Parts: sequence; C-alpha cells; structure tokens
Amino acid sequence: MAARYRSIAKKEVGTSMSAINVTPLVDVMLVMLIIFMVTAPMMQSGIGVNLPQAETRSTPADEGLTLTITSDRYIHLQDQVINQFLLEDKLKEYFVGQEKKVLFLKADQDLPYGFVITVIDIAKKAGVEVLGLVTEPADEKNRR
Repeated sequence: MAARYRSIAKKEVGTSMSAINVTPLVDVMLVMLIIFMVTAPMMQSGIGVNLPQAETRSTPADEGLTLTITSDRYIHLQDQVINQFLLEDKLKEYFVGQEKKVLFLKADQDLPYGFVITVIDIAKKAGVEVLGLVTEPADEKNRR
C-alpha cells in the first residue's frame, strides 16, 4: 500500500498542466480594447475647421507652412496654438533661411472677413511671398 501512495505522489509532482488558461489573456485584451476605444477619438489628427466650399479645388502642397484659424479665432501654426500678437515673430522665425516663403491659410467659413484679413496682413508683414487659401470642394448638388 505504501508503494501505491508513492507512485501517485510522483505523478502529481512531475506532471504539468497541458491546457492554457486564457482567462487572463481575455481580460487584458478587453481592457486594451476599452482603452483604445476611449482614446481613439482623442488622437484625431488635424484641427476641426469648416472650410468654405468652392468649385475649384485647392489643397496645400507639401512645401509650405499651414496656418489654421478655427471658428473661435484660435490660430494654429501647424499643430501649435499661437497668439495673434506673436504670430509675426513665429512666422519670421520659421522662414529664416528659406528662399521661398509659402503659407497656406485654412480659415473657418464662419469667421468675420476682417479677422481673416488681419491675419493675412500679419503674414505679409512677416515676409510671406506666396499665400494660398485652402477651400473644400463644392458638393455636386450645390454646383450649377
């Protein structure tokens, strides 16, 4: 009888579990899924601007700097928010040593015309040679 107990004890110590416990893996994956679902809308690239529509298409080229003005009058130079009074200095700093100074302006269509002209004037004072206005293509139903 002692031999019987010895053989059972050896089997329990030497055997390994052959099934994989997937419960921790599923828990981790569900937590990661929730984290990605919550953070994905926050990682949206670009600045929300309601561009005016035009029949001709105008999109910024890769060679210039993009200046975006939102409907609440925030000025974004690339992805950085810039104060209106510091804009001229930042543009001069950016264009130092460049032969062609190209700026693309994305302005929300709900902005007052005077505010957009003020920003254009600041850009011209900073030495911008080429200023492109970015628009959105018009819908087919709005075309005549």
